Parts: sequence; C-alpha cells; structure tokens
Amino acid sequence: MNLPQINTNLFKQLRFILVETSRAGNIGAVARAMKTMGYSDLVLVAPRCGDALHDPEAVAFASGAQDILSGARVVGSMAEALEGVNYAAAVSARLREFSPPVLSPRQLAGQLVAQPALRAALIFGNERFGLPNELVEKCNVLINIPANPEYSSLNLSQAAQVLAYECRMAVLDGAGVALTPRLPAGDANEVGFQGEAASIEQIEGMFAHLEQALVAIGFLDAGNPRKLMPRLKRLFARARLEKEEVNILRGIARHMSGRAGKDAP
Repeated sequence: MNLPQINTNLFKQLRFILVETSRAGNIGAVARAMKTMGYSDLVLVAPRCGDALHDPEAVAFASGAQDILSGARVVGSMAEALEGVNYAAAVSARLREFSPPVLSPRQLAGQLVAQPALRAALIFGNERFGLPNELVEKCNVLINIPANPEYSSLNLSQAAQVLAYECRMAVLDGAGVALTPRLPAGDANEVGFQGEAASIEQIEGMFAHLEQALVAIGFLDAGNPRKLMPRLKRLFARARLEKEEVNILRGIARHMSGRAGKDAP
C-alpha cells in the first residue's frame, strides 16, 4: 500500500516564543507540550525567572522534555526572537481594537500547512499581563482560542498545547486549506503568482520609513500621531505583504520624502 507523503517541515520550522515569562515551571510545561506534538524550536524573551533553563521547577515540569528546555534560546528582544520569521502569530484571549486579522488555532494550522514557505512563530505573553498592544500590532495575525466565553482562562502551557496539537493534526491530515478572515473560502489562493513573504524585520523597516515620509509631507503630526500608524499596520496585515511589495512601498516613501525636501521653502 502506498502511503501519502506528509510534509513534516512544520515540525522543524514552527517557533514557540515566550515573552517575559514569570514562572519557570510554565516554561518547562511548554517544553513538554511542544515535545509531545513534535516541535522543538523554543525561544525565551527576557524571562523574569532567573536561570530559566536550569531552574529545578522548569526541569521538573518539562518531565522528559529536558532536551527541548536545554536547547531553548534566551534573547533580550523580540527582534532577536523573530530573526528568520516571516509570519508572526500573537496568541491572546483578549481582542484588540487595532489587532491584525483574527484566526482560530485550526485556521492558523491549515494556513501554515497550505503555505510551507511561511516561517512562522507563535508568540505567548506573560502569565499576568499577556502581550502588549504594540507587539500584537506588529504581528501578521492574532490567534484567539474559542474557549468557554464565561471562563476562557487557559494557562500558558495549555494554550501552547492547543496550538501545537492543531498544527500537528493539520500536518498529519494534510489539511492545507488557507483560511483568510473576511474572505470567502477558496479566495485565499486565487491571487495568481505569490512571491516570497516579507520578513517581520522588513515590514517593520517599511513602517518606520513610511512614518518618516508621512511626517515629511505633513500628513502625520509627529507630536500628535493619534492612531494612524496602528490603523495602517492593521490594513497591511490583512494584505500579507510580500518582499517585493515592501520594496515598492519603501520606494514610494523615499520618493515622498524626496519631494517634501524639494518643496520645502
């Protein structure tokens, strides 16, 4: 019997990022959740619990997943954590006014399997405070677990387990159906040629360049920016920018700044 070929690259590519985690035990429990589902890339951003990788509580809660724990990287910034990533997914129970498009874990999993060129990261916030708005606004999507609305409180490792499970099942089922919010099913792939997805670093560089250009032409008041940039970030998050599109936008920003300099008295 010929078994279907399964693309297991997602198990190697998907990154789990924990931001400012307070309890070492939660880090160990996430390592365990990851290993049970076949994932290994764990990054800790400025953990608040000292020597997180060797803390006895972390080792105890890892319970056989010490290899994932000891192989984790500890970094000081989100920029370092997102190196090589072109698709960032913030995980939060709280919806935001200026969040990127919202997906369920199952929708996200289908999208990652359908688009193997995506180098994705799942981002989990601090146990008490979650993720700050400014970080969520930089992500491509916001993942919201459809839990009981009367009691939707999942702890950190439980949320990681749900995401890891859904992504594993999507791989094993071959459920590569890209589901984009606010679009009818089937439209997500009907855009003709798809280029290389822009990295988070490239998109952030474009936003900084665009903001400078908008200030230069007088459209954006740097002293009173209101909510223009968060709205633009949400708009472009829905577009899922490609590398060449980012370059075009930066070229437009460069031209805007140049014209503003020429027109200045």
